[in-house]
Amino acid sequence: MKTLFTFLSILITFFSFAQQPALNPVTWKATYSPLPSLEGEIIITATIDDKWHIYSQRPTDAGPIPTSFSITPNKNIELLGKVEETNAHEEYVKAFEANVYVFDKNAVFKQKIKRHTKDEIKIKITLEYMTCNDMQCLPPKIVELELVIPSTSIVKK
Repeated sequence: MKTLFTFLSILITFFSFAQQPALNPVTWKATYSPLPSLEGEIIITATIDDKWHIYSQRPTDAGPIPTSFSITPNKNIELLGKVEETNAHEEYVKAFEANVYVFDKNAVFKQKIKRHTKDEIKIKITLEYMTCNDMQCLPPKIVELELVIPSTSIVKK
């Protein structure tokens, strides 16, 4: 009887954890901002829940996985430079016992592009990031975004 009780307790605990939603403290979206001529910026924004943070693209030996981006090659666009970030701040992170660059509340990343067509363009973006709070770090996560740039988003000089 004691074995049955133990088994049922474990089973109930397992199912109660299985029914809880997975932690997802970061949401991502991609938008497009046209610039003069056929250039523009892909703007990737992270909205981060209170008390959580994500890490800069800056590589570090301290341990966190830096945020990274990959834009699927597309004959209709040319990437100009690398993905730029703004407002990361240096902070001591106890989990890694090191100063690292982090984002709290939100993060904005921009990739400048040149269009090779005036037609609508579909762009696939894959990003990897890691998020932590004061108590835990979640495993690195890969997110796929799709951005549609309409043909009307061309700004004339």
